[in-house]
Amino acid sequence: MNHIPVSGPWITDKEVEYVADAARNAWYENANIYHVRFEKAFAEYLDVRRAVALPSCTSALHLSLLALGVGPGDEVVVSDVTWIASAAPIIYVGATPVFADMDEKTWCMSASSFEECITRRTKAVIPVDLYGGVPDWDSILEIARRHNIAVIEDAAEALGSVYKGKKAGAFGDTGAFSFHGSKTMTTGEGGMLVTDNKELFDRVLFLRDHGRKPGDVMFFNAEVGYKYKMSSMQAALGLAQIERADELVDKKRQIFSWYQKALADTEGITLNYEPKGTKNSFWMVSIILDQKIGIKKEDLFYKMQAQGISCRPFFFPLSAIPAFCETEEAQKARKRNVVSYRVSPYGLNLPCGMNMDEEKVRYVCRLLSKF
Repeated sequence: MNHIPVSGPWITDKEVEYVADAARNAWYENANIYHVRFEKAFAEYLDVRRAVALPSCTSALHLSLLALGVGPGDEVVVSDVTWIASAAPIIYVGATPVFADMDEKTWCMSASSFEECITRRTKAVIPVDLYGGVPDWDSILEIARRHNIAVIEDAAEALGSVYKGKKAGAFGDTGAFSFHGSKTMTTGEGGMLVTDNKELFDRVLFLRDHGRKPGDVMFFNAEVGYKYKMSSMQAALGLAQIERADELVDKKRQIFSWYQKALADTEGITLNYEPKGTKNSFWMVSIILDQKIGIKKEDLFYKMQAQGISCRPFFFPLSAIPAFCETEEAQKARKRNVVSYRVSPYGLNLPCGMNMDEEKVRYVCRLLSKF
């Protein structure tokens, strides 16, 4: 069988038509027509009031922190096991990231670890909906309210996931999404910030356009801001994808079901968890190997790679990677976050791009079982 990529999008004629129309017509007085349509459709899909199209999820997290007034001297609690983009914006604003442990089943932030990490300097928390899973939002939100801590939901990987009837991304003061080419829906590169808070929304609009007040036509900037905008062609692609969101999420769940069936008789493997009352969009099909098997993620990664099967290692704890490992908070986390350090070494993301079919899944699982 030919090379099998780890992830990738599902693009139809609809996306091509929208992007071509944007290239032809989204100029002059129509320059923002696809941005408006995309943001409106995305907000409606999530059942939130406001959405802002951006160049990345990272920029959405950065603007969220800025709009909330997080800065030097503040601490922000963030999931330890996640991509570095969840924590990098904390450094951008001069604050200190504090790394919370994961829940053993959902792999998302542990509510009890979050509370353990809180100090008098804690200004915000960034729980991550890891690989499409969702944390115990009731507990996290109750703790945040009790301690007057702002909540920024990193839903980069969780479009279409649901917790007790509410879609991922809609739980925090702000929510942030990624539309990278590997995600369930894509704009190539891109992101979205969502919020119900008009004050935060207005501040985000101001900061993302070089500190220009709304309606400014004199280019008379009030502050030094940022250039965080999305192109019309990206917005057009995003509009077509969000109009197909249910179809895209259903495909991801179908791919997961194929893996679940193919690995049902393979001992020593744990797949993504879906607690009662939730819906996991399964952005990544992930496995955790039983330690007794004696294979770590790096070994299995290279064995699969040699057979033309691209995988991704389960994220390393941020407190272990060179970018953060020398910090005081990372050293504390390495002692505290026992679940993260027990799970991460044995985790692997399997191929789950939108081009997967059941035959490819069975092939991947046969090799996986053999190894």
